[in-house]
Amino acid sequence: MTFSVDQIKYDAQGLVPAIVQDAVSKEVLMLAYMNSESLQRTIQTGDTWFWSRSRNELWNKGATSGHTQKVKALRYDCDADTLLVLVEQVGPACHNGSYTCFTANIAVEGSSEEAVPAATGGDRFAILAELEAVIASRDAERPEGAYTTYLFEKGVDKILKKVGEETAEVIIAAKNKDNDELRYEASDLIFHLMVLLRNNKLPLDDIMKELANRHVKK
Repeated sequence: MTFSVDQIKYDAQGLVPAIVQDAVSKEVLMLAYMNSESLQRTIQTGDTWFWSRSRNELWNKGATSGHTQKVKALRYDCDADTLLVLVEQVGPACHNGSYTCFTANIAVEGSSEEAVPAATGGDRFAILAELEAVIASRDAERPEGAYTTYLFEKGVDKILKKVGEETAEVIIAAKNKDNDELRYEASDLIFHLMVLLRNNKLPLDDIMKELANRHVKK
């Protein structure tokens, strides 16, 4: 359902907070503010425009750094006083070179991300979301020496080659009835397949939806 931007409720300074989220990995990237003009420019250009409270001026994300944000969807909440901007992020979103601005963890009793591995938590597939976020981070930041950086910089042909190699290794392990080897090689295949999905800007959510649709059809 589509609603009018006339419904947006700005604060006393004429601003509305805009939460920016990676449309592929679903990682929250940053929080910025828009006024009516920057919102209109965002809608008209398909790129994110914000209002800088410190400089007191409009700014186009990535105009200087090249770390642009192509808008894939624009939403507002039930109170119409907060925007959600889903984007295709090019490079890091944060001015300090990080993929996301939200990198500082605060320990919460019983809820620490580091205390309980994702694979052993209530959601047994949580590790896939975690891995998707890490791969997205590597794509944006390209840390030197990281294997994922190497794959992205070599390009799709190299990634496809690795997917093919790991697929063959899975077949061999299964044929040999070696489940230890199969577990290892299947993990490699899933990782490289997720790198391929990120390279092609295809969210893992879309794969899950496709599987769900097929299940319903059956």
